Amino acid sequence: MQEINRNIQSGNFRQMYLLHGEERYLKKQYADRLKSSLCAEGDNMNNHFFEGKNISVGEIIDLAETLPFLAPRRVIFLSDSGLFKSGGEQMADYLNECNETSLFIFVESEVDKRSRLYKTIQSKGYIAEFGVQDENTLKRWVAGTLKKEGKKITEQTVDFFLEKTGTDMENIRMELEKLISYCLDRDVITAEDVETICTARITGHIFDMVGAISQQKTDLALRLYYDLLALKEPPMRILFLIAKQCNTLLQVKEMKTRGYDNRTIGSKLGYSPYVAGKYVTQAAAFKTSTLRAAVQKCVDAEEAVKTGKMNDMMSVEMLIVSVL
Repeated sequence: MQEINRNIQSGNFRQMYLLHGEERYLKKQYADRLKSSLCAEGDNMNNHFFEGKNISVGEIIDLAETLPFLAPRRVIFLSDSGLFKSGGEQMADYLNECNETSLFIFVESEVDKRSRLYKTIQSKGYIAEFGVQDENTLKRWVAGTLKKEGKKITEQTVDFFLEKTGTDMENIRMELEKLISYCLDRDVITAEDVETICTARITGHIFDMVGAISQQKTDLALRLYYDLLALKEPPMRILFLIAKQCNTLLQVKEMKTRGYDNRTIGSKLGYSPYVAGKYVTQAAAFKTSTLRAAVQKCVDAEEAVKTGKMNDMMSVEMLIVSVL
């Protein structure tokens, strides 16, 4: 990320960039910064934007081979092309000897780091991975954002706020805007304000869902799953978060077995002692063997969807039932 900032400040850009990872907010922020720096406003002749997996690589190569019109470069943005998972060989071949006046920015949710296209950009351009930020980073960001608006918040209230919002920075930003507007005439944000304004998001649903599974409450676990579907959350993202939750609980359980206290566990996982304590409590309801089996079942469920053996919604539903 610092490399992108340096490139923007100096005006010396790499010929190709790949921005990828789960943290959508940061990824979009840096894509927008590159766009603002590289693309002259209103220039539709030299700036091109493609999105989705149905793009034609041949068409993009033809475009890249065309010299820019009254401009120093032609800029091509590709979002969620899927080329870093499959079908990117032709693009990789081209980027090895591409037109010097064309610049590429790829913005992807998922990549295979073993792919030729990934390795090509790694050697010839710059790759920035935007992962989920740890809790301390998020707490500093929240406090800094509120400070700019003349607001204060205690660390305990920040913990409560993040428990409500989860780690998705876009969701955190939206909830902060609501809090700032609600507390317009006050300079201190309280836990009561957070409780009144902020909506529990997908991470909280996942935590509650796994909790329901641990208590063998099938109906509740499935109802929480259907609630997430009603909120337009993709089944595969829900599956990913269930797998992440189970893996975190497995790590917590193993650390607790080694005698670590909640503060140490939280430090190793990037959580506050309070949040770590909640994970410790939930992990205690599972056997280690059950959690290991649950993680493997998540892998199997993803494989079943990718190979067409089962649709995504049914795959997650079967997973929830089978973990009990």
